[in-house]
Amino acid sequence: MTFFDAVLLFVAGFVSGAANAVAGGGTFLTFGAMTLVGLPPIMANATSSVTQLPGYITSTLAYWADIRHFWRGALLLCLISAGGALAGSLILLALSNPSFRALVPWLLIAATALFAAGPWLKPAAGPDHQASVGSLAGSLVQFATSVYGGFFGAGMGVMMLATLGLTQAGDYHRLNALKNMLSIVIAIVAILVFVSGGVVAWPQAIVMIPGVALGGYAGVWIAKRVPQGVVRGFVVAVGLLLAFYYFAKG
Repeated sequence: MTFFDAVLLFVAGFVSGAANAVAGGGTFLTFGAMTLVGLPPIMANATSSVTQLPGYITSTLAYWADIRHFWRGALLLCLISAGGALAGSLILLALSNPSFRALVPWLLIAATALFAAGPWLKPAAGPDHQASVGSLAGSLVQFATSVYGGFFGAGMGVMMLATLGLTQAGDYHRLNALKNMLSIVIAIVAILVFVSGGVVAWPQAIVMIPGVALGGYAGVWIAKRVPQGVVRGFVVAVGLLLAFYYFAKG
């Protein structure tokens, strides 16, 4: 890893953390930076998952006042999410880098479209009552979302918030708190699989994680001054450029 690579990873981590704090979509940036410094797609995806975990934790802690009221009722969803993440991450490890590379541009386009549609997918504020486990259909949808999160995490947060809004009880903030809580479970399970599979690039992750943390803190300042639409447009542009890059590389 060269000095330029380290600077690129740190800056990408910083912008990723800030983007997540304002509008989400930081995974596009971390994954893209990992590939630009030469990591194979599977390793870039796995390492990007590691760098995002601290942000999930801090976001969940920020919602602790809400989570402490419903965490016991959400344990089943945590188990379902763990199972889905395990399946998704194992599927990723079963693929070769060329096979995953062929899927990446299509995954990026799908995730970018999902992210762009995020404002229209957010659940409307509902009755102020506790989030619950919900129906069998809701559990199956959460499992499918978790499989995607373990396989390729870009856009997972938007997807999960939308599906939880359709299948779970609670107002927007409770659903967002539940989403953050489940994201930690998905990320930890996927990271354990990736670490055991030896596909995490630790030097690159160690360089990027402080940038993500600082960016997340700075994102609060940015959120007060930069319209979310501007940040969302930037993230969408990055996603489309990455998709074009992978299509062009073949």
